[in-house]
Amino acid sequence: METAAWKIPPAEIEARSFAIIDAEAGPHKWDPASWSVVRRLVHTSADFDYVRDTVISPGAVEAGVAAVKAGPLVITDTKMALNGINRSNLAPFRAEVLCLVDDGRVVSAAGETSSTRAQAAVDVAFRDVVTAGRETVWVFGNAPTALYRLMERLGGDPSLPEPALVIGLPVGFVNAFESKRDLASSGIRHFITNLSRKGGSNVAAAAVNAIAKLALAS
Repeated sequence: METAAWKIPPAEIEARSFAIIDAEAGPHKWDPASWSVVRRLVHTSADFDYVRDTVISPGAVEAGVAAVKAGPLVITDTKMALNGINRSNLAPFRAEVLCLVDDGRVVSAAGETSSTRAQAAVDVAFRDVVTAGRETVWVFGNAPTALYRLMERLGGDPSLPEPALVIGLPVGFVNAFESKRDLASSGIRHFITNLSRKGGSNVAAAAVNAIAKLALAS
């Protein structure tokens, strides 16, 4: 092995990775802004299925960029997603990133209702955290129960503030695909999801990071 062959500056690694993705993805349907999101999902997962399976509602990327610029409340379903979000890119916009699964109010509510913490966190967020007039971005990479609860709450109470963007990319075998399919037909205007069992907190965080990069560049 040539010692210098792997000593590549981080920026060059990313640039070369994106060049490989662009070359290997081949022709696709995505406009440049949407492709920057999808390409980031592929970059994070090394999985080209995202080129075909990702679903981005009309105007979702633009809505996400506008939300970031407004200094949104970004609510995640896991600490893994929280930690994967590059908060330095959100800092110029004074965005706040939260994960409530370890919050005492959530722990108590989950125990009382025999629900997942991620599901209970949606209710606590609406009750105690989401403030009127502030843009919200919801990020799901692990818990279909939380994504379903968000859809249930929004569908049952029109007075609740509509999220600026829902990133729904939960991974798994029980209701992961179904929750994303239902998100795509839920009536929520702006969403990013994928129609497969694949996903994950890292991929969901990557979508946020892509949106933040677009906001910084615009």
